[in-house]
Amino acid sequence: MYDAGLVNRIIPFSCVDGPGNRSAVFFQGCDFHCSYCHNPETQNLCNGCGACVKVCPKGALSMKEGKTLWDPSLCCGCDACLMACPFNSSPKVRWMTVEEILHELKVALPFITGITISGGECSRYDRFAAKLFEQFHRLGKTAFCDTNGQRPFRELTELTNAMDMAMLDVKAWDDELHRRLTGSSNEVVLDNLDYLASIGKLYEVRTVIVPGLLENEETVIEVSRKLARFPKVRYKLIKYRPWGVRPPLEVLPPADGYMEELQSLAYENGAGAVVIT
Repeated sequence: MYDAGLVNRIIPFSCVDGPGNRSAVFFQGCDFHCSYCHNPETQNLCNGCGACVKVCPKGALSMKEGKTLWDPSLCCGCDACLMACPFNSSPKVRWMTVEEILHELKVALPFITGITISGGECSRYDRFAAKLFEQFHRLGKTAFCDTNGQRPFRELTELTNAMDMAMLDVKAWDDELHRRLTGSSNEVVLDNLDYLASIGKLYEVRTVIVPGLLENEETVIEVSRKLARFPKVRYKLIKYRPWGVRPPLEVLPPADGYMEELQSLAYENGAGAVVIT
């Protein structure tokens, strides 16, 4: 379906989803299943099991013909349904058109510099996203993709041409580690790193630092060596935090000193701008 995208949620104002004050649209569905996923409810499509209906305190959820229905007017936003879901999904998703997204953001539009699409994985809706971006460009706004790189941007020509920039997750340099973390290879991810940087459409690379689980130093070294040729591309090192992770990892967030060591390592290997969050 190219006329609509399956939206998990919309954040009208965000200062962490790209440069400036932006609106962020999170799409539903992802082929990666990261052990540390902070919004696991975006991974899968609802299978109508009904577990969420039983725990909704406001009666905002119901079942009809094997499908879970959500009434936003009754929802109190407690997210009990998300915690009850055994399938890393959400009943609170909507197929939305470009016009419906613009309508929902009508109050925010005068105050934002652009839109960022995320997920889940936003590139699953590449042709719809291209249409959305074209409309935002007509309004004088920028358009960014926050992507885990699971689909090849070389082949997503409509989306690649329509977007201003991408923010790409590189979770692990070693393919076997990446498979253990996400369930998938990182071959396409690393090709996207090369391709998007080479065409000037890579704003930022992001790596979540997870002590004891990943070879953090290897990833930082290899990514920063790549970025040495593209000094305008930021490298963001993100502290692992347990917020939203289900089930919780038996891992503590990295210490500030360790993050600073990795930042220094990235600079030593030629990265132009390295930030810690």
